[in-house]
Amino acid sequence: MSFRFHKMHGLGNDFVVIDARTTPVAMDGGRARAIADRREGIGCDQVILIEPSDVADARMRIWNADGGEVEACGNASRAVALLLGKRSTLETLGGTLHLVADGGLATVDMGPPHFSWDAIPLAYAMDTAHLPVGWDELSDPAAVNVGNPHVIFFVDDCDAVDLERIGPQIEHDPLFPDRVNVNVATIEAADRIRLRVWERGAGLTRACGTGACATAVAAIRAGRVDSPVTVALPGGELLIDWVPGGHISMSGPAAHVFTGEAEEL
Repeated sequence: MSFRFHKMHGLGNDFVVIDARTTPVAMDGGRARAIADRREGIGCDQVILIEPSDVADARMRIWNADGGEVEACGNASRAVALLLGKRSTLETLGGTLHLVADGGLATVDMGPPHFSWDAIPLAYAMDTAHLPVGWDELSDPAAVNVGNPHVIFFVDDCDAVDLERIGPQIEHDPLFPDRVNVNVATIEAADRIRLRVWERGAGLTRACGTGACATAVAAIRAGRVDSPVTVALPGGELLIDWVPGGHISMSGPAAHVFTGEAEEL
């Protein structure tokens, strides 16, 4: 049986989005992995399934390219915002999001960040503002959960870090029982951060919306930058606004590339 899909991206982080609100579509890790395969499938970083919701306008489920289902994806949230319309709510495993779409731009209320060690989660208790751990040249990271787990390293030059080598080591370290997204960031000004991300289950990515949120929050929390702050990723820029104790607002572009139909994968 064939299925229809939308190919979309947010700053180069690309998705196969399947709208299953009226016609159910079965999905599991194996099928998501086949769809995401760039040689024998459609090809994407994440597979997104939009389903009916009892608590929001729609429910979004997210599978990384490795077939693992995850809680949140900021770039995908902006892409889905374009499909749902001007104002909408979206149920995710990471919580309910509030979306506003305006042309090719979208703003997402990502909810509040979480800092407690068991909310990240970590394997044992420690100060999430300064984890007393390190991997090679990377040390003293912060940890933030923004619907999914992130660890953030502030470095002099994030482009000089061999993230393809060290990212998998940190992602799979036993300290992170649910694995972790790895962010390396350079503060360029009081309102600007340069960022690269090794995404859990997807690898080195051109953009990560939740990574931008987590990094901005960690930098604001530490007094390194002021809010709002522009986060510059290889694929483009996002604007992150957060006041301690409040919700995170993420604004940036998303794009619909094409609509297609695929045979059963």
